[in-house]
Amino acid sequence: MGNDMKKIKLDIIGLSYSQTQSGAYALVLGEVSGRRRLPIIIGAAEAQAIAIEIEKMTPSRPLTHDLFKSFGQAYHISVQEIIIYNLVEGIFYSKLICSDGKKIVEIDARTSDAIAIAVRFDCNIYTYEFILSIAGIAMEGNDFAYLENIHETQEEKTPTATATSFASLSTDELRTRLKEALAEESYEKAAKIRDELNRRKAS
Repeated sequence: MGNDMKKIKLDIIGLSYSQTQSGAYALVLGEVSGRRRLPIIIGAAEAQAIAIEIEKMTPSRPLTHDLFKSFGQAYHISVQEIIIYNLVEGIFYSKLICSDGKKIVEIDARTSDAIAIAVRFDCNIYTYEFILSIAGIAMEGNDFAYLENIHETQEEKTPTATATSFASLSTDELRTRLKEALAEESYEKAAKIRDELNRRKAS
């Protein structure tokens, strides 16, 4: 087991509203023992499902992830941890490590679902070093923790034209844009630039 497969614990740093694509959010995870951040682009419904639990809002009827938790508890199955175990072409793959007290079962899940379930079962989130070294973005300066209010109306933010034009920029320009995006805390933009940079490395 090389250093690449070292398991690294992540915290949820926050959710940031997309500046570039209406209805998309960046879920920002951070390594507990370091400065790297892992922004993952997720949809509005998934962001809502995560935010509702973090902000301890109680929906009037159980959401899908609440139902999943009740279902598991009814049969004495707990989710012990979740692992973001792979990254292929900008898509993060996750699995739930579940236990009924006797045997442990791994179940594949979308990363946004896995996180929404992790916050409900209050279990740890992990990834591997190789994923953080590919997709992690190192933060400079002071650490911060925030959870932006994600209940804004769509009209308040106008989409910018930058999202699609990343491919036409030089690698140096992309690196500069990445720094700017991080300074503005636009993680969804940062994640897109990172994906474009990674695509170039791979090709």
